[in-house]
Amino acid sequence: MIKQNCVIVIPSLNPDVKLITYVEELKAKGFEDIIVVDDGSCDECKKIFTTLNEQFGCKVIVHAVNMGKGRALKNAFNFYLNNYSDKEGVVTVDSDGQHVVSDVISVCNELHKYQQSLILGVRDFNSEVVPFKSRFGNKMTIIVMKVLIGGHISDTQTGLRGIPNSLIKKYLTLYGERFEYETTMLIESINQQIPVKEVKITTVYIDNNSETHFNPIKDSIAIYKLIFASFLKYVVASLSSFLIDYGLFIVILGALSKSSDEKRILIATIVARIVSSLYNFVINRNAVFRSKNNINISMAKYYVLCICQMMCSAYMVLIGVKFCGGHESVIKLIIDSGLFIISYQIQRKWIFR
Repeated sequence: MIKQNCVIVIPSLNPDVKLITYVEELKAKGFEDIIVVDDGSCDECKKIFTTLNEQFGCKVIVHAVNMGKGRALKNAFNFYLNNYSDKEGVVTVDSDGQHVVSDVISVCNELHKYQQSLILGVRDFNSEVVPFKSRFGNKMTIIVMKVLIGGHISDTQTGLRGIPNSLIKKYLTLYGERFEYETTMLIESINQQIPVKEVKITTVYIDNNSETHFNPIKDSIAIYKLIFASFLKYVVASLSSFLIDYGLFIVILGALSKSSDEKRILIATIVARIVSSLYNFVINRNAVFRSKNNINISMAKYYVLCICQMMCSAYMVLIGVKFCGGHESVIKLIIDSGLFIISYQIQRKWIFR
C-alpha cells in the first residue's frame, strides 16, 4: 500500500453508514490522515462520527449547529495548518460517496506534481447519468462564469479539489460560509492568476442526487451574486457616469447660453466627457475592480480603450446601416451593448488586473 502525502477533508451533514465504508476504502488506499467535519448533524448520526474517530482514527471537528459547507472547509483547513506541517496539502471530497477513491488518488497525484495550482476533479455533464436540473444548472453557471469572470473552468461546483499548502492560507480567509465559498475560491484563483489544473473524474449521481444539501434557490442566488457582483458594480458605475456626463452637458449649455450653438455644444461635450470619464476611471479602479496597478499606466490604457471603443462603435454602426439597413439608433444600441461587455472584460483583464 502506497502512503498518500496529503490529508483528506470531508465536510458532512447527516451522513449514513456509507460514509464509514467510504472512509474504509480511502484508508485501504493509503490515505492515513482524514479530517471529517460534523456540520451540525442530527443525534442519530453521531454514532457514525464516533465510529470514524474511534475505529478509523479520523480527526472529527464538531459544529454544534449547521454552519455551512464553507465554514466546515475553513475550520478543517485551519486544523490542517496547525497539525499537518509535513503534508503537501489537502484533498476535499463530498461525504455522499460521489467521488470514487480512484479519482481521489488521481487528484492527490496531481497535487503532488503541481504545488502552486488548484486541482479540480471535473465531471462530464453530457453524461446520461446527470439529472437534467444538475446538467442545466452546472452548464449555465459554467457559461456565466466564463463570460463575466473568465478562466476555463469545466466544473464550477465540484467538491473534489486538491489544494496545496501554498494556497490554503489564501483560501482560508475568503468570503463565504456555505456552498458559495467554493465559487469564491474559483473567482480568487482566476483574479489572482492562480493556475487551475483539471482532472477528469467519474460522473456519479446517486438516487438522482437526492442526498445533496444544495438548495437550488437559496444557494444558487448566493453563488450568482458572487459571479455578478463585479459586473453589476460596473453597470452602476457606467450609468452614474452617463448621468454625470448628461447633467454636466445640460448645465454647461445653460451657462453658455449667450455663446453660439457650435461653441456651446463643443465646450459642453468636451468638459462633460472629461469629467465623467475621470469619474468612471476612478470608480472602476477603486470600487469595481479594486486595482492596485500603477495609476498612470492604468489611466493611459483606459483612455486608449475609450478611443478604440468610440471608433469601433462609429464604424460598426456605419457598416451595420450600410449592409443591414434599419435605424441607426437601434443598430447603435445593439453594437454598443456588445462593446459594453467587451469593454468590461478588457478592463478586468488588461487595464485593472
